[in-house]
Amino acid sequence: MTTQPLLAELILRARAEAHSRTSSACGCGATTLVDRPDATVVRHADTVAKAHAPDTVDLIPRLAAAAHLPGIFLPPLGESPIDLHGRLVTFWPYGEPVDPENPDAAPWETAATLLARLHRTPAPPGLPPMRGPVKAALAVARLLAAGRLRHTAPVLRAWLTLPPWARAETPMSDTTTLCHGDLHLGQLVRHPAPDGPWHLIDVDDLGVGEPAWDLARPAAWFACGLLSPDDWSRFLGAYRAAGGPAVPAEGDPWPALDVAARALVVQTAARAIAKATEAGRPLDDVEQAVVDACDRMGSAPPQLTGGFAK
Repeated sequence: MTTQPLLAELILRARAEAHSRTSSACGCGATTLVDRPDATVVRHADTVAKAHAPDTVDLIPRLAAAAHLPGIFLPPLGESPIDLHGRLVTFWPYGEPVDPENPDAAPWETAATLLARLHRTPAPPGLPPMRGPVKAALAVARLLAAGRLRHTAPVLRAWLTLPPWARAETPMSDTTTLCHGDLHLGQLVRHPAPDGPWHLIDVDDLGVGEPAWDLARPAAWFACGLLSPDDWSRFLGAYRAAGGPAVPAEGDPWPALDVAARALVVQTAARAIAKATEAGRPLDDVEQAVVDACDRMGSAPPQLTGGFAK
């Protein structure tokens, strides 16, 4: 949860930004969309204000990149963040998110097509590396701090099978491909709301790096049995049809995806254990499934094996 002074001022700034862009009267109040330690998001009318995580870095070049990716990223309302109580704050037009209560309508093909377009777009000069591996390493560090040893061991064994670049210990070999860095269905919105075209959101991890990382979460869910083969096929097929470079156009995609998918399984399991420990509760079925996947991965090298991919 964010501090009350920050939340109160964020609401005021969202209102001021919304009213600065229209002359019509506004009778609505502000709505808090997200309030977590890593992000606080407030909506007023058609404007959204986001307070980024305290450790957010290199936000200005990432905002500039999003602003110059029309039709792919939701464009920010300005390319310079402001500082509120030590947190960087940015402003955005409101977009309608994916409905979590209607999984059959999940825009898998659209997400894949947007990713392929992003990956084929030349990265602007000066854009930093995408932060996917860094976030995985931070999740493991949080797990170690949580101290739930019974579940920690299989996750750490799986982590140690990954190559150094996937653990953010060495640079990624790809330094030119433009990547989102944290792709999941929560990172898509329709703009203009409620039924405009889909756009990607969240620039915090945007940068250059290994494009397979952007396919890794749905690949990991499929490998763990949490995403249906049909949805995975829709996603992968649309990415290939749009010319996405992360996987071969034909044949087995897993040699290209395996390392990143394993890393996302570890990240997901580490976060799940840390959250459950902090809340004083047992793992739920989904959380246990990703921990079990780590256990299967822990004795195998980071390359394709039938036990993980299927």
